[in-house]
Amino acid sequence: MPRIRNFVSERIASVPPSGIRRFFDIAATMEDVISLGIGEPDFVTPEPILQAGMESLGRGETHYTSNSGLMELRRAIAEHLDRLYGQTYNPASEVLITVGVSEALYLACAATLDPGDEVIIPEPCFVSYAPEVTFAGGVPVMVPTTAEDGWQVTAEAIEAAITERAKALLLGYPNNPTGATMSRERLNEIAAVV
Repeated sequence: MPRIRNFVSERIASVPPSGIRRFFDIAATMEDVISLGIGEPDFVTPEPILQAGMESLGRGETHYTSNSGLMELRRAIAEHLDRLYGQTYNPASEVLITVGVSEALYLACAATLDPGDEVIIPEPCFVSYAPEVTFAGGVPVMVPTTAEDGWQVTAEAIEAAITERAKALLLGYPNNPTGATMSRERLNEIAAVV
């Protein structure tokens, strides 16, 4: 009689483990290590945030919200983006609350990529970028950068990576993990080739 097996999909099994997570595992076995590798706060949650959370719980605000997030928060974000960048977004249809950028990027990939679509990703990059593309059925196309160039990708390198299957450019800004930023001129050059 056949049995169910192979619980892990080929798609997931094909993603290599994160190199930085391996270093964290090694560091966890050592004493007196100061970790500079992840954005984990080194302080307790500030009292005003704790109080706001407790007050919210006390008011019974413990139920599911809209799948897109609290409308009050979406409005505040839309207003902030308008003030900061002069860019207007409709909070009802153009603002989505996620638990972080990784979820947002995966949802964007899942919503826009068809199997085999390529996503150009300058590297080094955050550890989840390529797996998010892969999980959504896309193909990450890594474009290396170097310390000599300030970890900045060039329009020429992006253009050379574009094929008929190219669907998107994932350009984290500022770059994680290098912190590299680019001039408006460089960004405009990249925009011109994509």
